[in-house]
Amino acid sequence: MKMFKSLNTLILLSIVLVLAFAVPLKAQDQPQDYVDEHNRARAQVQVPPMKWDQTLAKYAWNYAQQRKRDCSLIPSNSGVYGENLAWHSSSMSGTDAVRLWVSKKSSYAQVVWRASVWLGCAKVRCDNGGTFVICNYYPPAN
Repeated sequence: MKMFKSLNTLILLSIVLVLAFAVPLKAQDQPQDYVDEHNRARAQVQVPPMKWDQTLAKYAWNYAQQRKRDCSLIPSNSGVYGENLAWHSSSMSGTDAVRLWVSKKSSYAQVVWRASVWLGCAKVRCDNGGTFVICNYYPPAN
C-alpha cells in the first residue's frame, strides 16, 4: 500500500511539473496588457484612455529588432511618434516597463499626454540577455 502512495505522489508531482512548464504564466506582454497599464495611469490623472494601434506596434517591433543586439536606449527619432524606452539587465514584462515610466514622473509624460490616444508597443530579449521595451504614441507629446 505504501508503494502505491509513493507512486501516486510521484505521478501527481510529475503532472504538476509538466503543467508548470507547458502552461506559461501570463507574461503581461499582450497588447491589452500595455493598454490597461497605460489607462490605469491615465485614469489617475483624469486623462481619456488610449487604444492599441497595429501600425504603431509594427513600428515599435521593427525598432526593437534594431536594438536587439545592443539593447541601447537610443530614441528612434521617428519624428512622427512619441516614444518611451525601457531596458532591464534580465527579464522585464511590458507592464513592468510602463510601471517604470509611471514611477519616474519626469519620464512618463508620454504615458499620460492628453493628446496621445493611440499606442503600440514591442518587447525583445536582447542578445546580451537584457530586455528592451518600446512604446510609441500618436499623436506625440510636445
